[in-house]
Amino acid sequence: MLNLTLLMIERVGLIIILAFFLVNFPPFRKLLFRQDGAAKFQLIIIFAFFTITANLIGIELSPDNSIHFNPLLLRIPAGYSVANIRILTVTVSGIIGGPMVGGVVGAVAGVHRVLQESLTNDALFYIPSSILIGILSGWFSNQKQHRFATMKPWHGFLIGLLMETIQMTFILIFSPTGWRLVRYIAIPMITVSALGTSVFLSIVALYFRQEVDVQATQTRSVLQLALKTLPAFRQGLNYKSAQEVANLMLKYTNFDAIGITDKQKILAFVGAGSDHHIAGQPIRTDLSLKAIQSGEVQIANNFHEINCSEPKCPLHSAIVVPLFIKEQIIGSLKVYYKEQWRLSPVEIQLGMGLGEILAMQIMLGDMERQTELVKDAEIKSLHAQVNPHFFFNAINTIVAVMRQDSEKARELLIQLSTYFRANLMGSREVVIPLSQEFKHVRAYLSLEQARFPGRYRVLFSNAVSENALVPPFTIQILVENAVRHAFNPKMKDQQIKVGVSQVANALKIVVADNGHGIDPHILKQLGHQVVDSQSGSGTALQNLTARFAGLYGEAANLDIQSSSEGTTITVKIPFQEGKQK
Repeated sequence: MLNLTLLMIERVGLIIILAFFLVNFPPFRKLLFRQDGAAKFQLIIIFAFFTITANLIGIELSPDNSIHFNPLLLRIPAGYSVANIRILTVTVSGIIGGPMVGGVVGAVAGVHRVLQESLTNDALFYIPSSILIGILSGWFSNQKQHRFATMKPWHGFLIGLLMETIQMTFILIFSPTGWRLVRYIAIPMITVSALGTSVFLSIVALYFRQEVDVQATQTRSVLQLALKTLPAFRQGLNYKSAQEVANLMLKYTNFDAIGITDKQKILAFVGAGSDHHIAGQPIRTDLSLKAIQSGEVQIANNFHEINCSEPKCPLHSAIVVPLFIKEQIIGSLKVYYKEQWRLSPVEIQLGMGLGEILAMQIMLGDMERQTELVKDAEIKSLHAQVNPHFFFNAINTIVAVMRQDSEKARELLIQLSTYFRANLMGSREVVIPLSQEFKHVRAYLSLEQARFPGRYRVLFSNAVSENALVPPFTIQILVENAVRHAFNPKMKDQQIKVGVSQVANALKIVVADNGHGIDPHILKQLGHQVVDSQSGSGTALQNLTARFAGLYGEAANLDIQSSSEGTTITVKIPFQEGKQK
């Protein structure tokens, strides 16, 4: 029995060596993930070869159970028996390929075993027993298998024990020499078959772990890629953004070529084949057109399936992923390899994941762009709300001055023109130079002081460049607020001080008056909501705060301090400087 066990281990070693080389053969590795009919047929061919080999290298036993050394068992003499590892190969075929593959391989194994005994009736039971074992192995495998993993080796050991035990039961029941044979071969064959199944699955599991490691590495690359591609799509899907993203994808993945299209033409193509897949040209491959028309991922495993119109195209495998935005196809992502075997299931998953990320990035870029447009529209709407009745007061003042001093009236008309020109420019701009804001304020003050001569003085101090950028009407609103609400007619030496300075990375604007102050009951509401007051509603300050929030978020601040000795309003916004004009 010891000699038989050692010889069985030797046969199993041969099968394991074949399995090792098989798992390192890329086309076979691809079959481990595929569930289509073509893949199952190929697995049947492979494992049929294994099981026939297992029959041919079996150990021949004479009627007295002595071992006969025979290189290949093409035919087994009458009365002789065989110990082989056929059941191991049938079991593994079921575990790898499922019940159908296991059943067909089992049938091949059983038929070949019967042929070895010249179709004698005594050997016919090998056919149903082998088929049953193949189907059962596949059924057990389906209960344990999931993506990027197969049955654990120790599960395989138990299945191997069970399957070989079933075979021994058939021999015991149907073979003329059942008990005599089973008593001699059962323990070696059951033990060695179980161990062989476990080792075979260990080799396959090792490959799966390698695939998972590759996937983890690619996942990190994809996360880096996602962070870098988002800014590119802030202006939408176009030639420039597509080219930038395609270059990034080629850098962070191991694909040989990357293409991005809209529904009709190539937007970008980098890598192998870029000499004839050129941006701006119509889509060249039927595969891409089919993906866009059907909305389904297309996979090509060879040059003919890609069907490029260029006969010397170096690309021989591809994944084309349609890009969906709100259930509408806007184009496709195409990833290519120059070799057919490179397109493994991990790469297919990566390509599909990149397509989903790309579509999401385009959508996020579009949403960001729309948000900016809405924000810009809101800001311009707030601009338009600034003191519309000022125009009529200014006209009335100019008419009154014209009767006494036409030259003064002419100057006021120029200031009115400056004021409204600044209003129009402000409604089109998000930020303007400080010099432009000062012109606006001085124009406003000229018109107001013409209405109320000598009522107050305005003092300016500026410690920053006049190219510093501020939102339009920032100082004008604060000064107008002071002019309209800070003083009463009986007050003397009324002053408004306007100071601009830089504090760290912030532009600080201070407008202070020596007026009667603000009612404490409404002070906290100013800048945040409309207030109920005889002197005003606070709408201008509320609008100003809303514009700051839209432009700078929490980086902007408006602070109001008030007492009976006056009011000080301080604005802090991020310091920005425009180009000198």
